[in-house]
Amino acid sequence: MPETSGSTGRTPETHVIDFRAAEQLLNARDPRGAVKLLDGVIAAHPENTAARLLRARAFFAAAQLRPAELEFTIVLEREPDNAFAHFALARTYERQGRPDQAKRHFRLAAALDPNPRYLKAARFDA
Repeated sequence: MPETSGSTGRTPETHVIDFRAAEQLLNARDPRGAVKLLDGVIAAHPENTAARLLRARAFFAAAQLRPAELEFTIVLEREPDNAFAHFALARTYERQGRPDQAKRHFRLAAALDPNPRYLKAARFDA
């Protein structure tokens, strides 16, 4: 009999399926549906940074900026060298009207990865 987590009857395999389905929902522009699926995955696996990063992206896409900020921050606590998470957190700060915090994370993203998008957003020449 497969191992289940708690009283939900969910198995590690169904959490993987939920994660993949959440990716598809986000790609199909249904971020709220993605968040719902990821809530269960993260409840069962709070240490899963990939699930937290995907949920942060979904919150951002749903314009739920405070939850997005919190999730991106958790990801960066675990992976301080994650250039994408710095860039996405910067975009979150930018949308919240917090340009100084955004600038810091845009520059960290560009320093970690010379991706042209990150370099342009960092505005090193300004």
